[in-house]
Amino acid sequence: MLTKLTLTIEKEVIERAKEYAQGKNKSVSRIVEEYLNNVSKATSRTVPIREIKAPITDSLVGMFADTGEDYKVMLETVRAERFK
Repeated sequence: MLTKLTLTIEKEVIERAKEYAQGKNKSVSRIVEEYLNNVSKATSRTVPIREIKAPITDSLVGMFADTGEDYKVMLETVRAERFK
């Protein structure tokens, strides 16, 4: 069921929104509806970061041991050894 909603928005924002909507071949109402739908779904179920699958970065986990040494010191040591 469709219902009207009145919003108070700066005129410049409305003009940019109309141009954006025209470029997407949609109405401003449709874009606002999609945005609100996405935002309300995102806040209703937040996915913990550890549950997000990222195969490329997951494969890198544990590749380097954290010795606690400053990376600048480590970099300088490697450079010194490499360019003796």
